[in-house]
Amino acid sequence: MNEYLNESYKDLLVETVPPLLWITLNRPHCSNAFSDEMITELCHVLREADWDENIRVIILTGAGKAFCAGGDVKAMEEKTGMFAGDPEGLMRRYTKGIQQIPLTIEALHTPLLAMVNGAAIGAGCDLACMCDMRMGCSHSRFGETFATLALVPGDGGTFFLQRVIGYAKAMELSLTGRIVSAEEALSLGLLNRLVEVGRLREETEILARSIAANSPVAVSMIKKAIRQARTAEISGHLDLLAAFQGITQRTEDHFRRVRALKKKS
Repeated sequence: MNEYLNESYKDLLVETVPPLLWITLNRPHCSNAFSDEMITELCHVLREADWDENIRVIILTGAGKAFCAGGDVKAMEEKTGMFAGDPEGLMRRYTKGIQQIPLTIEALHTPLLAMVNGAAIGAGCDLACMCDMRMGCSHSRFGETFATLALVPGDGGTFFLQRVIGYAKAMELSLTGRIVSAEEALSLGLLNRLVEVGRLREETEILARSIAANSPVAVSMIKKAIRQARTAEISGHLDLLAAFQGITQRTEDHFRRVRALKKKS
């Protein structure tokens, strides 16, 4: 089940410290901008890790000084890689390429944290917003910069950003393309927590382990319920919660934790 941990990746670093999995975007020479290989590798590792019963939380970060610069500007200019072809060809490349990332992430049962160690720009900002939570430091920067390059967030940014910071602020950042500091990102809700640079990994791991300490069945169902609630009607959502509660209230993990709580009282 965990053969993916032993595979060799071109544009990723994969490290497991059970019950955590660290995935590092590894193209520091171009601020971890996306490549076709990175997209394929990231989707593969996420899918495999989601099936790995030893992994309770996945943490995504970037190598070097950046989290992710989004699209590779050099490839844009040269019309190569994911930016090759005519408009119809580009559309196919997006649907079969970078758009597989949000589809993969939305299907995850495992909590996904972004450790935003530096700039998260364009599709990099969107990638951070696709994660369930974001940890940052003073080096963190966010920019929904597509408009400044006369582009749109083809990877799904219009879906995710407003769900993190709200409609009006998402519209402002998307239409202006301005860069947001770590402090503003915290106030907007782009960051869950802002910590000292030297403690970013440690604090991210503390948060991840606090999640991993809870029942994996309950955590998975709570995550799914919160995501489903973004677009659900109340009656259908309550039906889902009733079904989930029926399952969790009959797990051994639930009864074990009830017994432990009774011993404390």
